Amino acid sequence: MRGKRIGSGAAMLVGALAVTGLALAPSAAAVTPLTANVTASCGLFGGGAATLTATQTGTAATLKLTSTAITTPIAIGANSISSTLTMANSTGSARVFSGTVNPAMPAGSTITVGPLNGTVASGDSLNFYGGSLKMVVFGITVTCTTSAAQTPGPFVFS
Repeated sequence: MRGKRIGSGAAMLVGALAVTGLALAPSAAAVTPLTANVTASCGLFGGGAATLTATQTGTAATLKLTSTAITTPIAIGANSISSTLTMANSTGSARVFSGTVNPAMPAGSTITVGPLNGTVASGDSLNFYGGSLKMVVFGITVTCTTSAAQTPGPFVFS
């Protein structure tokens, strides 16, 4: 009988600890919206509609840019574009996302860079408007900007 009580008591203790652990577990961080659209201007290299996609895990975040309007003049190998995406932050300092991440792209294909890694803080409100994307391809620097805010609105990180 005594063994049964200890076993029951231990089971209740484990159950209580499990419930406490669930109650105290950190909530998953989320960014909203998950995608935003911009019209990018890349000087002599063209421009047009582009989509930004965001993810967040705690203070780590990624941004990816794809554009059907901006195309590669020549074939570009995988992970050969060094990209720096600077996003204006209405709540403080600009946030920088960088990396050398891109798929292989044949000549004439659409541009995709990222996911580019960066750090965010809860409450950051990031917009490509007021920021820029700098890509270095074969030693040539291409800088893209926009003259209007992204839609549907800035990325807000929690």
